[in-house]
Amino acid sequence: MDISIFAALAEPNRLRIVDILRNEGPLTVGSIAEQVGIRQPQASKHLHALSEAGLVEVQADANRRYYKLRAEPFQELVAWLDTYRRVWDERFDNLDKLLMEMQMNEDKKQK
Repeated sequence: MDISIFAALAEPNRLRIVDILRNEGPLTVGSIAEQVGIRQPQASKHLHALSEAGLVEVQADANRRYYKLRAEPFQELVAWLDTYRRVWDERFDNLDKLLMEMQMNEDKKQK
């Protein structure tokens, strides 16, 4: 997995842009800037960083450029996180078993 994804998403405005594009679909830089509350040149800079990380792509439509999310890097991120989720699920299951055994042993002692 490309670590540049984390660097790109670590900046709050970029993360907000990703959330906006996820919820609303392809948008122009002007629409994105307005919704984030930043100037258009700043939005363009953030979109460039997101594009360099492979998170967004540009679609040209006449004289407008629409930015949209790319699914692949987010699918890779989910797959990477799932490996950790499985480890922690297993650890919590083991802890749950141990606590249940301890409770059963405590109940037996009290009888």
